[in-house]
Amino acid sequence: MVDLAFSTNAYTRHRLSEAVRRIADHGYAGVELLGDEPHAYFPEFDDADRDELTAVLDDTGIAVSNINANTATGYYDDAPPSSFFEPSVIQADDEARAWRVEYTKRAIDLAETVDAPAVCLATGRPLPGTLPEEAREYLHESLHEILDYAEPRGVAVGIEFEPELLIENTDEVLTLIDEIGRDSLGVNLDVGHAAVYGEDVVESIHRSAGSITGVHLEDIVGGRRGKHYHRIPGEGDLDFRAIFDALDDIGYDGFATLELYTYPDEPDRAAREAYDELSQYV
Repeated sequence: MVDLAFSTNAYTRHRLSEAVRRIADHGYAGVELLGDEPHAYFPEFDDADRDELTAVLDDTGIAVSNINANTATGYYDDAPPSSFFEPSVIQADDEARAWRVEYTKRAIDLAETVDAPAVCLATGRPLPGTLPEEAREYLHESLHEILDYAEPRGVAVGIEFEPELLIENTDEVLTLIDEIGRDSLGVNLDVGHAAVYGEDVVESIHRSAGSITGVHLEDIVGGRRGKHYHRIPGEGDLDFRAIFDALDDIGYDGFATLELYTYPDEPDRAAREAYDELSQYV
């Protein structure tokens, strides 16, 4: 059976502990923790922050579905536009790439502390001057180091594909998983990303069976003809009955996490309406 979770990345105008409390109050079984500013930016996330987080998790009884380590905008004093995935694990700059690998290890530490099953990681884009085949070599090198760290701690790593990134669709993420050849690597399957790329979301779920470390949910208008903009379920064109049926078909019994970072002005409304729409399917 799938459990619903909600990501704190919709609550970036609230402290992490307050975000967790609000999400728990909306009835969610799980919460995804944003591994970035303003919540858990790891170079600044200290023991006191961890103690406050674990206290609110204990108090609410909510589980942690995932640590979202896709972004690290806190790396920049003044983040440039579209910096979201930089520095990435495919950066040609050795120092920047090593920084991101270490950052991901800190996300794994937090996952171990709060008993989260996985962290998710985006590959980033091949930047000018870095050929895609070179970026892929950096990706393999980075992932092996990350997985060497994650496996003894019992934490899985899910690659989240996204259009325009090095790994941008189901074919590419499943090929990567085969190439790496380690059970601890899987896919954090974002159904909206599959739809925007033009994939059949149900087919993507079926093909990913046995490799899904977590699921991100949001609605999308127009699929491939539309834009990559996360909407509250029921406001777009995705068939969530079919999505949950497909997850049931493959025996997935983890968390499906609403990722509605597009609603920073009204995260409670987004959380409430999403839960009301999707609770009928779980």
